[in-house]
Amino acid sequence: MPLKNHPAPASAPAAADAPAPRRSDATRTAILAAARERFAADGYERATIRAIAKDARIDPSMVMRYYGSKEGLFAAVLDVDLRLPDPAAVDPHDVGRVLVSHFLDLWEENEVLTAMLRVGVTNQTGAERMQGIFRDQLSPVVQRTCPDPEQAPTRAALCASQLLGLALARYVLRIEPAVALHRQEIVAWLGPTVQRYLTAPNP
Repeated sequence: MPLKNHPAPASAPAAADAPAPRRSDATRTAILAAARERFAADGYERATIRAIAKDARIDPSMVMRYYGSKEGLFAAVLDVDLRLPDPAAVDPHDVGRVLVSHFLDLWEENEVLTAMLRVGVTNQTGAERMQGIFRDQLSPVVQRTCPDPEQAPTRAALCASQLLGLALARYVLRIEPAVALHRQEIVAWLGPTVQRYLTAPNP
């Protein structure tokens, strides 16, 4: 008798399909980008969840779902890692130049910091968040560099005055001579000043 043709067994599903892109990540990114712009433009008090959601092209309920409240969203917007260099890997006589170069990279490549600065000069919560970021992240670097660790908070504040002052003049107020400076010029001007704040004897 002729053999009957049996259908081939169905192929088994792949053991591990590639994970689909998470829509939640894209949604969070869109919300944070819109919130940074809105907080920077309107300030904390005037910015609304509805306006931020409209800018992000999503429903306001999605903002609340991910961040709970305007306060929670604001805290997420201001959550920034400065990614400061390890002072142990830097020549102690070159820390000032390295820090100025690093902060130029941050200001020019990361709009979050510029938005934070705009918010910080108009809103107490934003100002406190900026203070906390510089206190918690810059002070340890200064403490390992300066001759007297007890002076680290003061020296860190002086360094911040230069770095934030530059950012305010160049990226927020856009004062023309500050905008026109080339990167090498900024490092040459500010590097020695920051270095002095870090390592010079107490006057």
